[in-house]
Amino acid sequence: MDLRLITEAENLQGKYVLVRASCNVPLDKGVVCNSFRLRRALPTLEYLRLEGARVIVISHIGRKTTDSLLPVYEALNKLIPISWGGRITDPAFATTREAMNDGDIVLCENLRQDTREESNEQSLVEEIAKYASIYVNDAFAEAHRDHASTLGLAQVLPAYAGITLAEEVIELMKVMQPQSPSLFLLGGAKFETKMPLVEKYLNLYDHVFVGGALANDVLKARGYEVGTSLVSDVSLAKAPFLWSEKLLLPLDVIVDGPYGVATKLLDQVAKEEKILDVGPETVLMLESYILKSKTILWNGPFGNYEQGFVEGTEAVAEMIAKATGFSVLGGGDTVASVEKLGLNKKFGFISIGGGSMLTLLEYGTTPVLQALCK
Repeated sequence: MDLRLITEAENLQGKYVLVRASCNVPLDKGVVCNSFRLRRALPTLEYLRLEGARVIVISHIGRKTTDSLLPVYEALNKLIPISWGGRITDPAFATTREAMNDGDIVLCENLRQDTREESNEQSLVEEIAKYASIYVNDAFAEAHRDHASTLGLAQVLPAYAGITLAEEVIELMKVMQPQSPSLFLLGGAKFETKMPLVEKYLNLYDHVFVGGALANDVLKARGYEVGTSLVSDVSLAKAPFLWSEKLLLPLDVIVDGPYGVATKLLDQVAKEEKILDVGPETVLMLESYILKSKTILWNGPFGNYEQGFVEGTEAVAEMIAKATGFSVLGGGDTVASVEKLGLNKKFGFISIGGGSMLTLLEYGTTPVLQALCK
């Protein structure tokens, strides 16, 4: 993928540059509680600032039209000099823009407060595009979303890839051609959307481990009792990979039910119990594969992270951190576990993408990324 890089653009001084950044970060009582994505936004913003560009940052946060990027502005302002711009669609923004000097950075309000953003309506694209002469997409986490700020603007302005977005593509392309022995670890839920990915990587990788709620679907198809566990609507009973020797599954699981939390082998799960994490035997089994792998790819937790079932995910994170193979991981809860353990620098690469990472791994590109190609 031959991306147009913003570092290749000439004469940026004094030019108004729209930067689509990934600012959808977790908040706790109105305060940013994980700044990983914000720190990854800095290289592009700092580069443009030093080049003398007038930088207008656009992004989104949350799922409600009432969600605001003000807490993000407060956190980002501690990392790089930045001003608050309010809604870019408000008439008052024109005054804010006119007051900008070379090297200034302004962060605008949550674009998803405007319903036209997600439907990629041309009227919104035109309202935003009039404020700049260059567009930069540095929001890899949204590279699978065909929205006004990710795709629409790239189709009407000279469009470039930001430093972090380009790095994401380069590193993820590496694991699409893995060195053997290779291991793909896939957790989370929604097997109906991830089945093609499992099929593809069973061909590319030596082994694929399926954990989390995804494993429940496979276990159910193999005839195991999964009780009240989360499962997909799709049946895997006739899936061609169901009995593949390259497919690894949990050996034991952590369940919760009428008699409390317990560790059980697969054939011991009762109808009234819910599978919530992988067990210690599974972790030990994975260790043997992790330590010998030259390529390790990981996306998604292996337990119900929101309910506190984090032991399996964190144990695997610590193992990969000690491994010598090239490791790439992504997904919100996966990254959160690594951040919590302070292991960031122990991995080959940590992606800011979850769904976008999986989409790129499955298809090799997205319409948003194609719009940034030469």
